Amino acid sequence: MSTMEKDVAARGRRDTRKLSTRAIREAGNTLDLTFLNVDGDPDGLTEADAGRRLAKDGPNDVARERRLPALVQLALAFRNPFIAVLAALAAVSTFTDIWLPVERGEDADPTKVVIIAVMVLLSGLMRFFQEYRSARAAEALKAMVGTTATVIRRGSPQEGPVAREIPMRDLVVGDIVTLAAGDMVPADLRLIRSRDLFVSQAALTGEAIPVEKYDTLGAVAAKSATMTGGGEAEALDTSNICFMGTSVVSGTAQAVVVATGARTYFGSLAKAIVGSRAQTAFDRGINSVSWLLIRFMLVMVPVVFVINGVTKGDWLEAMLFGLAVAVGLTPEMLPMIVSSNLAKGAVAMARQKVVVKRLNAIQNFGAMDVLCTDKTGTLTMDKVLLERHLDADGRDDESVLGLAWLNSHHQTGGRNLMDQAVLHCAAGRPALAGAPAVKIDELPFDFARRRLSVVVEGAGGGHRLICKGAVEEMLSIATRVRRGTEDVPLDRAERERIAALTRSWNEDGFRVLVVATRDIPADLARPRYTVDDEIALTIRGFLTFLDPPKETAAPALAALAAHGVKVKVLTGDNAIVTARICREVGIDPGKPVLGREIEVMDEAVLRRTVEECTVFAKLAPLQKSRVLRALQANGHTVGFLGDGINDAAALRDADVGISVDSGADIAKESADIILLEKSLLVLELGVVKGRETFGNILKYLNLTASSNFGNVFSVLVASAFLPFLPMLSIHLLVQNLMYDISQLALPWDRMDEEFLSRPRKWDAGNIGRFMLWIGPTSSIFDVTTFALMWFVFGANAPEHQALFQSGWFVEGLLSQTLVVHMLRTRKIPFVQSTAALPVLLMSVLVSVLGIWLPFSGIGADIGLQPLPWAYFPWLVATLVGYCLVAQTMKQVYMRRFGRWF
Repeated sequence: MSTMEKDVAARGRRDTRKLSTRAIREAGNTLDLTFLNVDGDPDGLTEADAGRRLAKDGPNDVARERRLPALVQLALAFRNPFIAVLAALAAVSTFTDIWLPVERGEDADPTKVVIIAVMVLLSGLMRFFQEYRSARAAEALKAMVGTTATVIRRGSPQEGPVAREIPMRDLVVGDIVTLAAGDMVPADLRLIRSRDLFVSQAALTGEAIPVEKYDTLGAVAAKSATMTGGGEAEALDTSNICFMGTSVVSGTAQAVVVATGARTYFGSLAKAIVGSRAQTAFDRGINSVSWLLIRFMLVMVPVVFVINGVTKGDWLEAMLFGLAVAVGLTPEMLPMIVSSNLAKGAVAMARQKVVVKRLNAIQNFGAMDVLCTDKTGTLTMDKVLLERHLDADGRDDESVLGLAWLNSHHQTGGRNLMDQAVLHCAAGRPALAGAPAVKIDELPFDFARRRLSVVVEGAGGGHRLICKGAVEEMLSIATRVRRGTEDVPLDRAERERIAALTRSWNEDGFRVLVVATRDIPADLARPRYTVDDEIALTIRGFLTFLDPPKETAAPALAALAAHGVKVKVLTGDNAIVTARICREVGIDPGKPVLGREIEVMDEAVLRRTVEECTVFAKLAPLQKSRVLRALQANGHTVGFLGDGINDAAALRDADVGISVDSGADIAKESADIILLEKSLLVLELGVVKGRETFGNILKYLNLTASSNFGNVFSVLVASAFLPFLPMLSIHLLVQNLMYDISQLALPWDRMDEEFLSRPRKWDAGNIGRFMLWIGPTSSIFDVTTFALMWFVFGANAPEHQALFQSGWFVEGLLSQTLVVHMLRTRKIPFVQSTAALPVLLMSVLVSVLGIWLPFSGIGADIGLQPLPWAYFPWLVATLVGYCLVAQTMKQVYMRRFGRWF
């Protein structure tokens, strides 16, 4: 279930006062009164009338998470804890550097405030730019994913009604709509007529079991419809009302629209919860790391403040220095780095015609270690071919095709791929012209019966029931089989013969349906039939369908396996055909597990089974979800790829749901990611982009945390022994700003193939270990620089502190900037792995600026001074030593902990 649906269901269970009063009111009315109330017509509205209503009432939209206005997005880009910390520090600095000096009649110094403001603006503006860019790309692609409704309208009052597909948002009150299996209910509707209509109301009630709807209002439903207060919850089960946001599981119906948009029940609740989203594992990981770094800052800054205050005696200067350290410890670029990485991944996938409905799904894509996929239409082509139409002896028989054509032609539910194949094969065949064609009734397909029946006029005033369905289900309701011109009993021998025929076709890769009939004499004929009439059928023959795999399926699955993603097939089809397709696309099917076996398993057994088996066949929709949840309970991050009605529950329950543009409405609504192209190779792209995104975020976190920890450690050592500050607060601010600028290009860096080869998840413990392990390494060379400036260059008194501070400023900035190239990869840098060009250029630029600054007028203004040329050979030696030690520590760390990032 999507986040909005979960929130709506929860709110619907506890607060029903906003229930669509018009819908419930119309439940108790006659149809004539309903048409009068909505000013409608049983033949449908005219286009002109519908246009006027649309202009008056507005589009049939609910309050969804649409793209925010640019100014709102810009404001939200600055909403994060690190920006709040910097804002607080800027306020303190404004007080100490501007307000206090002015009060004393001294010159104000806004430099620190300006530097902090630049940091805030850089972080916020870069984040806004990336998110805005990705949102525009996503909106452009979403426009290509159309959700439509079938409406009956007239061109003018004199013209007859015509069914047509229109965008769901163009529906108006009074429209007549038709519903079939797989449709989203497009508005609040009053049923006109229905046939075996089952609707899933999980989006509103949280209840997974579909409810049956009728075109008449029963006594219980009438009582519910008239209830008020807390009893209104029962009104959701009103039998002749379908609510917007629910979905048709099976059956067909025709209904009149009584409420649209925000005036529907779903719309009233969605408006109240829009924008509130449950946190994903990715969100929780980012937040936990963020607050870990903030807590670290809150502990270390007071220590620095106290040590400097005690040793130097200037508590105001100690406070300013402590604030500068706080700024240095704040990874204010983290939100920008996260947003830039996610947005970069979304834009890259948009170029491949992939709609990312939720940005965080990209990281979940990378963390995915199990992909469960449906078979039909996902691994196989979305065009099934009817290869042969055979009698019960396996010989070609045109009459079987004629019966199948009548069944597929007259059914009004959602036509699946096999129905389409039957109609295509039978098109233009003269042998079908004489077949009886007057339809009496139909029994729509559902996933429990796995068959579809239509009733047509037969001979002598009687009726003929023609049923088409899966082999096992058809054998369960048949009693005879036609052999040549005779009908013989369907005894055990005949059942075994049919099973053997079916198995041989399945092993050749064919899907098989059985066609059967029942002739109903005139004295038993009636206008309405039920599933109880599907008895005593005579098997007439078989339909064999070829459902070949997509050309891209095998290479796509091989690529996923190479990246550490296990693929499991969850299908409603039979095990033999599924196993054949699996072998063709490179999956070892092993021993398939059937739905009836899963049904009797307890959770412990199922959790073991899902680890050991690859193919799960003959599954009902809720059994697919159960398999997914068992995998998640075992600690897996699970993706699901599906496009059908029976995949909707699994798409909702998966960590990342993937559907295709040609899928059912409910499947597209449930998915996080929609593929607009038929190629499955974009799955590998999604996995790689997800891992690149996560890897570059981890780079920034690990490198920044360890660098900050090393700097604080060095500050503590220097503050305890030096008679002056090792660096002024303004120096720390400028150094931190320049380092942050060097990291702006990090989202465009490359990741090692080894990192991309397996799924990655958050590990806050490893970030802490990395910080404590690598951070003090830089302190060793900071202390070396302290000794160099103190003993070699004589910067050992307060009057020479500018020289000392300049030396550490340059060494600290360059070591921070250059060590990124040592630690960004587990390989040997510049030999086995080189950073992307933007990262190299930014590193060089910032390093050059850092060396130039002490020699410039700007440097003099902030208290730096030119360094002697003799300093630079020592600087080069220090940096080379630091890089070598960092590389050694990296190797030791990997040997000890078995990982890097």
